[in-house]
Amino acid sequence: MTSSAVLYQAAAYCLGYPDDEFRERLPLLRAAAPELGGFLDHAAAEAPADLAAHYVRVFDFKNRHSLYLSWWRDGDTRRRGMSLVRFKETYRAHGLEFTGEELPDFLPVVLEFSAQAGPVLLKEHRAGLELLRLALTDFGTPYARVLDAVCATLPGPSPKDRAAALALARSGPPREEVGLEPFGLIAERPVAEPPIGEPPIGEPLIGDRS
Repeated sequence: MTSSAVLYQAAAYCLGYPDDEFRERLPLLRAAAPELGGFLDHAAAEAPADLAAHYVRVFDFKNRHSLYLSWWRDGDTRRRGMSLVRFKETYRAHGLEFTGEELPDFLPVVLEFSAQAGPVLLKEHRAGLELLRLALTDFGTPYARVLDAVCATLPGPSPKDRAAALALARSGPPREEVGLEPFGLIAERPVAEPPIGEPPIGEPLIGDRS
């Protein structure tokens, strides 16, 4: 597993809800992905209830911090249907399938996929990632450091402001309007043994199709 792949998997856990299992993984996450040290130090220092409340305040109440990548391109419109189909087709092309209740563009799931298959979807939705990164930075949350680390793995410099990120979004591929349909999380699979010297991070969010 490459260093970027390890970072993507660690970032996936960092952007999930900070439950007791996440707190137990903190030492492994810090050892596996030192690029996330700033956020992980903050998470370790915060009381569990305070960190959970902060997560809800950042991500659950405002779309301007949406963890659903297609929202940054299409908003809450029917155009999101084609984007979600694209995510689903990309997962299937790599032998993965959904079984849960989440949408396929949920960033922690996309990051887990990227750890296995490379950053194809992260590159395709670079503009949305950068807009989220800038929004989290403006909000002053330590979660911005996770997006900083993820965006730093992608080719080229990150946009310096919202206008530059919006320009990047406008340069993306054309889209057609289709209906919106719900999907779920990608099926879980057993954890593969990590290469020697790499600590296991935890159970993956995605897995092979049956």
